[in-house]
Amino acid sequence: MKIKKVESFYSEDVGIVRVTMADGSQGVGQVSTYNADISVEIMHRQVVPLFEGRDINGIDDIADSVALVLERQHKFLGSYLYRALCGVETALWDWLGKAHDKTVCELLGGTVRPLRVYASSMKRDITPEQEAERFLRLRDRHGYDAFKFRVGAECGRNQDEWPGRTEAIIPTIRRAMGPDVDLLADANSCFRPERAIEVGRLLQDNGIQHFEEPCPYWEMEWTRQVTAALSLDVTGGEQDHYLPAWQKMIDDRVVDVLQPDICYIGGITRTLQVVEMARKAGRVVTPHTANLSLVTIFTLHLQGAIDNAGPYLEFSIEEDDYYPWQYGIYDNFPVAKDGKVAIPDEPGWGIRVRQDWLESAHYRASELT
Repeated sequence: MKIKKVESFYSEDVGIVRVTMADGSQGVGQVSTYNADISVEIMHRQVVPLFEGRDINGIDDIADSVALVLERQHKFLGSYLYRALCGVETALWDWLGKAHDKTVCELLGGTVRPLRVYASSMKRDITPEQEAERFLRLRDRHGYDAFKFRVGAECGRNQDEWPGRTEAIIPTIRRAMGPDVDLLADANSCFRPERAIEVGRLLQDNGIQHFEEPCPYWEMEWTRQVTAALSLDVTGGEQDHYLPAWQKMIDDRVVDVLQPDICYIGGITRTLQVVEMARKAGRVVTPHTANLSLVTIFTLHLQGAIDNAGPYLEFSIEEDDYYPWQYGIYDNFPVAKDGKVAIPDEPGWGIRVRQDWLESAHYRASELT
């Protein structure tokens, strides 16, 4: 089956992609969020033309097409190409699931069910007390039993968001949530190794299980030193899309837990390659899903199918004050209940995009012969 048309519906923040096949059947995916309009431009110029005339009849055909795009665009292997590729790739998975009357999770050999999530805060402009109050409110409303909060400053060059915030928020959150709630912390590439180890030991002393991206992610040796010095899980990988970098991260034990972002890495096909690398090395995978766009839906289906999935999945708690663009796009986006989120059970991704949102978005189409 050949692709007849690729359409994009987009804003600066988010871009929905729809493929129409030769028989009129369709599938829906998404380019990566953030500067989505740029990813859409690259998708139409550098990705879509390479699907011209290609037969797509199954998973292997999707994987082969992804490989072809990256080979043909070998001079442009930066992040935006992968973010753009994700749009067509994930739309094809949706189409394939619908063609077989299966969810993507089932196509991958998994079982549709609710998955445990951790409530993920993105905020640093919040006091420890305010964050603790928010977590307690959300625990009571949605039954969350795992939460992630932020330490340091994003790419902060060893500085805190404000002096003393990191030392204050770690014990404050633990005291508020009690001993039976799993807690995770994210430094977003803030610290040099010595400071990261110092913060990591404070996290350990307070029973925090997960220390994400403690050092600038491109400084793998720094992160490796932190991982070697601590007993809690050091995690990372969300920014990485280059497979040899993933192999080095695994071989050198840079982190304990791998966190690919399906949209940043180029889609399900390439994420599965990282999953397999991790499986061979005995590592778990807990992907990065930092907003309530289709990246969370993609990840639900993936985590429901792989045998080295982590114990929970990231689920953003940020609302319209932080991500105003994520509202009004979908008819049936899942919500958390009893600390879990259900994998959508309709064919493909199982998510319906609202017609009024499509009509209000910027639009572009590419016809294929």
